[in-house]
Amino acid sequence: MPTAKEARRSAVWAIALIGVFFLITLVLGMGAAKLVGPAAILAAPGGANAAAPLLALELGGEIFMGVISGVAFATILAVVAGLTITASASFAHDVYNSILKGGKADPEQEVKVARITSVVIGVLAIIGGIFANGQNIAFLISLAFAVAASANLPSILYTMYWRRFNTRGSVWSIYAGLISSVVLILFSPSISGSKSAMLGEAVNFAWFPLTNPALVSVPLAFLAGYIGTVTSAVRGDQELAAEMEVRSMTGAGAGEAIAH
Repeated sequence: MPTAKEARRSAVWAIALIGVFFLITLVLGMGAAKLVGPAAILAAPGGANAAAPLLALELGGEIFMGVISGVAFATILAVVAGLTITASASFAHDVYNSILKGGKADPEQEVKVARITSVVIGVLAIIGGIFANGQNIAFLISLAFAVAASANLPSILYTMYWRRFNTRGSVWSIYAGLISSVVLILFSPSISGSKSAMLGEAVNFAWFPLTNPALVSVPLAFLAGYIGTVTSAVRGDQELAAEMEVRSMTGAGAGEAIAH
């Protein structure tokens, strides 16, 4: 973005569009339940995931259904490709180059690591997709959002609004949120012990009663960040905290950062 004003405007538009998108999914679901019927949706291949294509078939026939299906496929492909590239590049740069090689990795080797990482991520995604076959896509997205919120949200908010917050508190918060959310998902009815679980009813090791861990994992991450900070002898950099607060609220200095 050329200026901080444009960056803030883009963020507002992104938030608005995302909000509209989720409202549209709600309208589509209600429309499909009314016009197609719950029984027909659940009996179709993919179950609840077939609601939108079946609604398109009901409203506009096979051509409209084909268009909607093509848009859905292209969207999913773009998201998966973007996430794969981002994850592989982050691993190659942040883990391999910065941590393992101390920032002195050969660029060609870094690219090679990124390629290998993308293949590994693809294989793991395929295996996970096999186990998640037949699951409601919207529900799986909510689980991903829960993990992301647990690992990132407390640390971000503490960094912006708590001047004493330090590196130790951030690390504790991130690890607590990430580990607790993943563990609670693994031992929830989403994985085992119910008809809609990934492993079905035959396998049951679910002791966590909720299907989404955010109600527990997010507060745990906030608590871990607080405890990690107050028990640390290192005080947060007050001047840096004040500068970050001004930057986050006003966007001051964004133009210089972009220029560099």
